[in-house]
Amino acid sequence: MESYSGKLATPFFIRKENKTMYAVTKTYKDFNGVERTETKLFNLTETEVMEMELGTAGGVAEMLQRIVDAKDQPTIIKFFKEFILKAYGEKSADGTYFEKSEEISRKFACTQFYNLLFMELATDDSKAAEFVNHVIPKVVDIKKYSENPEIAPVVATMN
Repeated sequence: MESYSGKLATPFFIRKENKTMYAVTKTYKDFNGVERTETKLFNLTETEVMEMELGTAGGVAEMLQRIVDAKDQPTIIKFFKEFILKAYGEKSADGTYFEKSEEISRKFACTQFYNLLFMELATDDSKAAEFVNHVIPKVVDIKKYSENPEIAPVVATMN
């Protein structure tokens, strides 16, 4: 596998569109040999992004940049697996919630859909950046949510 180019780290917390879900459609053969075309939904809320940012020393974008600069491919791959599974969920029929759980993630990780998506993101940095930038909420500004703006670095707020 070629080394990761690093196009992801800089725009990590910026999304140009303001959609609540990112839909990905894939056509694949299931484990019975049946061709299927499915659309799966991915989303991270501002709360989830803030938890990721505050729970990572220096913030997620800085951590990713360190990984990319070090050409640490095993850690990049681990990050993408965790990111995909954290963002995946099932939308309720009435659209009032987006359910996520370890069980939902575990089952999804066992599918050919996940396999195709993971391999695409792990081998194509522009697709990886596109995926991340569509899953992340448009702008997350930690200062906006805190009485103490010094608790964490501010996430990028470029438009």
